[in-house]
Amino acid sequence: MALTTAPGRTGRTGPARPHANRRRAGRDRHAEGLAGYVFLSPWLIGLMGVTAVPMLLSLWLSFTNYDILTPLSEVEWVGLANYERMFTADPSYWHAVRVTLTFALVAVPLKLAAALGVAMLLNKAWRGVGLFRALFYLPSLLGGSVALAIVWVNMFNRDGAFNSFLALFGIEGLPWVSDPDWALQTLMVLAIWQFGAPMVIFLAGLKQVPTELYEAASVDGAGRWSQFWHVTLPMLSPVIFFNLVLETINGFQGFTAAFVLSNGTGGPVDSTLMYTLKLYISGFTDLEMGYASAMAWVFLIAIGLITAIFFSTGRFWVHYADGEK
Repeated sequence: MALTTAPGRTGRTGPARPHANRRRAGRDRHAEGLAGYVFLSPWLIGLMGVTAVPMLLSLWLSFTNYDILTPLSEVEWVGLANYERMFTADPSYWHAVRVTLTFALVAVPLKLAAALGVAMLLNKAWRGVGLFRALFYLPSLLGGSVALAIVWVNMFNRDGAFNSFLALFGIEGLPWVSDPDWALQTLMVLAIWQFGAPMVIFLAGLKQVPTELYEAASVDGAGRWSQFWHVTLPMLSPVIFFNLVLETINGFQGFTAAFVLSNGTGGPVDSTLMYTLKLYISGFTDLEMGYASAMAWVFLIAIGLITAIFFSTGRFWVHYADGEK
């Protein structure tokens, strides 16, 4: 009987063992998933509290006449009035759009060109190259700080260091930051000067270009310009695309320098009235937060469309190492 019952017990308990293992594995996966959500919870709370909920609130405010001083429970729903005013009854809005487009279309390409040029110069194994890389990157560490903007304004005012430098050559300087014809260009120079971040990315991309390609091009009789045009640029096209997208978005979001230079007014004569500064003035100076919220959502949609255009056209000129576009 022992010989006949033992197999029976084995047969009854055998199938239950894999089932118990599956339940144990399920509990382990559940515990791991719960632990993952616990570790993600600070980020999720920040996403909801700092980003998602304020964005949804601003979307609702864009259809109201909220003025900051009125309680949210008493705001009046105005529908599309803020958007209609923006596009048809506010000339300063379109002026801010023109100023921002001018800034981005000029400063971003020149910044990327400077970053690529310096990266190619620093892509050499000569003594002290590390120090020069650090020095060129240093301005980018300051970012859009108020302190840097104040220093820049003091450098380019009537009695600033730049005019003192020009005086050494007998050239009379201008009040660059207070001249409507030159104030925006002063901001562009500041943006271009901070080319350190894209320079580092370009430098990393140049390190990945195979030297065999340059050697083959040299054997075929290609000069330096031809090698740059037919080897360097195609191999760097993914890096160029990455920097172009990031710097374009940053260019449209310029605020701090324009705010400091104009004391928060967009002057002189609205020459530095960037879009974000116009948004700030509408929301916090004129206390028209509903109108400012509408401006912010139009701005978000515009940047999204520009980014989508970049991605849709990138397949025609961005080349990857595996031959795909």
